[in-house]
Amino acid sequence: MYTAFLQSEVKKWTRDPMMFFMLVYPLVFGAIGRYLLPWLAEGGTFNLDFYADLVLAVLALMVPVIFGAVLAFSILDDRDDHVLMSVKVTPLSINQFLSFRVALVFALSFVACAFVMWFVDVGDLTLGNILAVSFLASLTAPMYGLVINALASNKIEGFAVMKGLGMVMLFPIIALFFFDYKEIFFAIAPGFWPAKVISAIVRGEEFMFLTYNLYYFIGIVYALFINFLAYNYFLKRTRI
Repeated sequence: MYTAFLQSEVKKWTRDPMMFFMLVYPLVFGAIGRYLLPWLAEGGTFNLDFYADLVLAVLALMVPVIFGAVLAFSILDDRDDHVLMSVKVTPLSINQFLSFRVALVFALSFVACAFVMWFVDVGDLTLGNILAVSFLASLTAPMYGLVINALASNKIEGFAVMKGLGMVMLFPIIALFFFDYKEIFFAIAPGFWPAKVISAIVRGEEFMFLTYNLYYFIGIVYALFINFLAYNYFLKRTRI
């Protein structure tokens, strides 16, 4: 059953040029981080080592946003085709159907995020660091997809909501320039926690307001809580 769903999703994503482009977009990010940024650094434009945590945070946070958008537009397609209503009369529950989507997007985001961080080779992160950050960052992908669907009823509205949510990504980036209690003002953004985890790894815990472990485990709890709220809000708004 789930194999058939997976095949259906792959066909849908590859058939839609926009969604296919979003799927390969992480490769573009990886190429920028691996080739363009070092070239700019060699030209004296900026110090890549000094801004390593900033570079990694931007790349790591953009990947889940992209896959969240893939999830969002995939579900919007199903809503347009009344697929979700059809699922209600099958042995498969809505929760199972959506959980499969969420799990698939999370897994793809995790793999893509890990690849990008490994490929750019910035900040001297270990494989364990890369996998840990990728796991935490990818927890935000389902949240983006569900919130977009909760606030939009079609693809046009979905684009508008996606752009608005994209602005929230500025919060974690701004927070990287703070190393005291002021950074907590930006903690409402889910991306804050993986961004700070990256900064703690690259710069060292002695420069941070909290420890690596606190950033990481608070981030996991917060991301799971936000996903829970987003999922229930989506079900309530769409009345599934």
